[in-house]
Amino acid sequence: MINRTVSAILTLSLLAVCASAAGEKISTIEEKTKGMHQYNGFFPFYWDEAAGKVWLEINRFNEELLYIVSLTAGVGSNDIGLDRAQLGGSYLVIFERVGPKVLMIEQNYDYRAESENAAERGAVRNAFARSTHWGFKVEAEAGGRVLVDATDFLLRDAHNVTGRLKRTKQGSYKLDVSRSALYLPRTRNFPLNSEFEATLTFTGEPEGSFIRSVAPTATAVTVRQHHSLVALPEKGYKTRKFDPRAGVNGITYMDFAAPLDDRIVKRVITRHRLEMRDPSGPGGEPIEPIVYYIDPAMPEPVRSAAFDGAGWWNQAFDAAGYENAFQVELLPQDADPMDIRYNVVNWVHRANRGWSYGGAVRDPRTGEILKGHVVLGSLRLRQDYLIAEGLMAPYEDGRQVHDDMRELALARLRQLVAHEIGHTLGDAVGVN
Repeated sequence: MINRTVSAILTLSLLAVCASAAGEKISTIEEKTKGMHQYNGFFPFYWDEAAGKVWLEINRFNEELLYIVSLTAGVGSNDIGLDRAQLGGSYLVIFERVGPKVLMIEQNYDYRAESENAAERGAVRNAFARSTHWGFKVEAEAGGRVLVDATDFLLRDAHNVTGRLKRTKQGSYKLDVSRSALYLPRTRNFPLNSEFEATLTFTGEPEGSFIRSVAPTATAVTVRQHHSLVALPEKGYKTRKFDPRAGVNGITYMDFAAPLDDRIVKRVITRHRLEMRDPSGPGGEPIEPIVYYIDPAMPEPVRSAAFDGAGWWNQAFDAAGYENAFQVELLPQDADPMDIRYNVVNWVHRANRGWSYGGAVRDPRTGEILKGHVVLGSLRLRQDYLIAEGLMAPYEDGRQVHDDMRELALARLRQLVAHEIGHTLGDAVGVN
């Protein structure tokens, strides 16, 4: 009898809890974010100082956008390869709401049907896997907009630092969330891109000499990772078929809507969008020039040499009939080099001589280059100086060091800058 009474009480209590939960009204966004600092822009978000959280307002569902991961502050070893200003993955995603969840799903543009028939496009879309990067819980909503806690999404190893440390045999590290936090100076919002940054600490027992040589305490390695949500470019970009004689790379995909007498594998070149202001004439100024920015961390005379080498590319655009189509400027002090709006030549230090390389962020649908990105290893300049010193042996009879050694090193830097920018203009990723 007692057991039946207890069981009845428990059942009634459970029903009361369930009824209460069912009757709960979800908060509005305004109620949930009261007192928080609001960042207006592409995706509005809110900073909760007391909890150390970022709340993301999702106001676009089933709308394609780019999600980009990068490394802002690196490890400093060429052999490990986690460089400052290193681009990571770039993904074309949508936010899809399913009841109390919002899924961030990457679309698969390696397989498509370029057809007006929606069923034909859908058949290909459903034949190949997509990738879900994250699932968010809806915490508040208002007028078709929802609010989610993005803190765990941002405080994760999106750049796969632990994997790189393990592959280079530096040790088995794991992310320590208790020593990680949002980095507010680089967390900002703009009309067409939302930028987030996090300070992440990885803990473990170091096994390799590389990590010991660059981390002050090798059992705790702290870097910064960057996340970008970016609007895709406006329509109007015209693709161009890939031709191996053109000297640029391209993107490759399968088009299942291709006629039987045409190839199913398609390839188009990657390039910046450059359009004549007056297309009727033989040449002229572009609607928008391509602008590359030089890292202000470069000291003189390195900075001037970098400007010279980058500026050589304007000769190629002049020959194609464009006037002032390629421009070089100094990156503004308050600009973020990982911001999608800037094509940047970065000046990167390492503890040992390392590679320089160039790459790009591109629209996976069309191949349009959205951001050119160069990483210049600073020790290359000093190595070239030492090569010149060995060749010239200028120290006989107490003679002073000749300026020719410095000029040779700077001349090599000009060539290197032009070379790496060339990779970004055609997205043929290369190192040197």
